[in-house]
This record gives sequence, structure tokens and C-alpha cells, in this order.
Amino acid sequence: MPNKKNERGLGRYYADLHIHIGRTASGRPVKITGARTLTLENILHEAAEVKGIDLVGVIDSHVPEVLDELERAMEKHGWREHEGGGVSAGKATLLLGSEIEVYDDHCHGPIHVLVFLPTVQTMRTFSGWLGKRVKNVSLSSQRIYVSGRELQAAAKEQGGWFIPAHAFTPFKSLYGKGVKRSLTEVFDPDWIDAIELGLSADTAMADQIAELHRYPYLTNSDAHSLRKIAREYEEVRLSAPTFAEFEKALRGEDGRAIVANYGLNPKLGKYHRTVCERCLAPAAPDVDSCAACGHHRFVKGVFDRLAELKTADRGPKRPPYIYQVPLEFIPGLGPKAYEKLLARFGTEMHVLHEAAEEEIAETVGEKLARLIVLARSGALHIEAGGGGRYGKVREG
Repeated sequence: MPNKKNERGLGRYYADLHIHIGRTASGRPVKITGARTLTLENILHEAAEVKGIDLVGVIDSHVPEVLDELERAMEKHGWREHEGGGVSAGKATLLLGSEIEVYDDHCHGPIHVLVFLPTVQTMRTFSGWLGKRVKNVSLSSQRIYVSGRELQAAAKEQGGWFIPAHAFTPFKSLYGKGVKRSLTEVFDPDWIDAIELGLSADTAMADQIAELHRYPYLTNSDAHSLRKIAREYEEVRLSAPTFAEFEKALRGEDGRAIVANYGLNPKLGKYHRTVCERCLAPAAPDVDSCAACGHHRFVKGVFDRLAELKTADRGPKRPPYIYQVPLEFIPGLGPKAYEKLLARFGTEMHVLHEAAEEEIAETVGEKLARLIVLARSGALHIEAGGGGRYGKVREG
């Protein structure tokens, strides 16, 4: 099991720290584009029981109704806050987060960031502060009407983490359009705890930017539906699945660490290469018009944007970034086969990390077993995505 402890009392845990609430228990929308089934209890069940995730970051925890719902669930199920922060919710630890949009006078476009706080009370305090500075505190990813540095200070005042989200995507991200060249245009670099890579970038791509070499990288799902949970995640070494332990992992303290980043091949991301805004035909980043339809506007891909920003050829020694295709991307693996796998192996993490090929073949056949094993190492053929369209996995 991943959390089997070593002689120092440290175990390995899986974490996905970017999951949205689609609806509250009463049916009120939180993330408008999120699935209705993305309720707090459904998320925790799916993450722990189906996916096999140990630390679950719900980034709409600032919503007052969500906090009320959480406290009712804690009373109902006997969930308790860890001494080191985070809520022990059955097999998983819930980390309370908030996604916020920064668009101050120093920004060239909106920037989404994540703030994580250690306790229900600190999140309530932050929610009260946030509610006076956004138009609707009951919705996700709202624009805040203070500067980026003021938001950072508020997060730090409550003992929180500050993490730029999906930092390279063309829309609503730090390097997509938020800054011209440097994060220092908007943020205090000393108050950033990590960088979330997003689906269209990996470690090597991000390390082309020298100012990022000081930060750890996170790979999270940004899930807008239950099935998308854990399409990207990290493996961390901790003594317990708590806020304080994860903070040590971000800092690389006392043997705690991010052990590996598991993510999509960047080609599978929706914004990997530059494409025509109208017809989504691939385009060079410097052309004036689309060769396919003549349109003059383009969605610049992450690959091409990073080429513009490049200030380094290589980065520091980092945990391995392991290309991994989630089960839902595997050609021919439909709902019945998926259910058979879960019935035998318990969770997706077990299928992707531990199950032997022969065992998988006994369950869903040799062809799917071969594809699943290839998916573990990122060896499946990928067609690049762009302009909001995901890349595709091919069998050969």
C-alpha cells in the first residue's frame, strides 16, 4: 500500500488538491461549469473509495454553505480535524482551499490562484474577509477586488498556502496572459508556496522559466466532474496526511517530500499547441492568418508561450514527472470494464500502480491489460490537443 511507513515513520500518500464543488447539498450551484454530482460527500467518497486518493483539496471550501455542510457532515459521520490541520473524513483527509481570480492594476489578464487554510475556523475567517471583496462569495473562482499582494498577505495571516493555479494555460493564469514576463509583476515571490502546472505542462516545460526553480510543482486534476478526479495527482512522503505535514513536503523538511508528479502527457491537455480560434487547426505561433480558414485570431498554446518566456535550459533536481493516462482515456475501456476493475482491485490507484498485468488480463482481457500497462509509463501514442480540445490517445 502507498502509505506503508518506513523505519522513520514516513509513509507515501496520493494527493489531488484541485477539486471543485458543483452543487451544495441543497442544490445551489457553486462552480457553474461543474457537474451537479460534485457535492462535498460525493467528492470525498469518489476520491477515497474509487480513486484511492488520500489527501483531497476542495477548492470551493470558502463558500459559507459548503462550510455549514462540512460541519454537519463532521457531526453526522464523526469526522474530526487533525491536530496538524485538515479534516479526517473517513479514508481521506480534506484540505480546505479556495480558488480566486486576481485581476489588479498590475495584471495583463486574470490570474487564478489557490489559497489553502489549515482549519475550518481559519477558512471561515478567510471567507468572511473574502465576502467583502468579491461580488458573490457563494460562487467559485470569483474576482477579488484587492491586489495580488494583499490577497497573499491575507492568506499568510491565516497560516495558509498561496499557489498560482494551472499557471500556463492561455486563459486566467499567471503566465498565460496574467504577466508579461515575471510573477514579480503581480505577486511577492516569497509568499508563493508552490506552482500548479496544469494539464498542458510538465516539469521540464515549466523549468524553462528560471524564477520557478525555487518552487515545488503540483499536479492536480482541476476536476469539474467526479470521473476527472485524480487525472493528475502527486505522491508525497509524510508521517500523516495532514496540512502541517504537507507543508513540510512543500518545503522538503524532515524527510517529507513530493516523491513524484503523475500527470497527463502535456499533449493531452486542451491548450498544448497554438491553434486557430475559429476552426482549431494547428498553427505556428507567429502566423498572421489561419491556413485552413483565413481567421486572424489564435489561441496560443502552452508549448509556444513557454518558448517565448524561456530563461533557462534546465532546472534543479526534481521528483520524477511520470506521464500517466487515466483509465477513462484508454481506448476501448468502457463503463463495464471499468466497474470490473474496481470490483477486483478496489481503486484506480491500485490498478494504475500495483495490479499485475496478468491479474488485469484475467479481469478485462489481454488487450486492455496491455494498454493499461502502457498507460502507466506514458507509452501510448498521443495526438496533441489545443484551443480547448483535449488531445487523444491512440492504440498504436
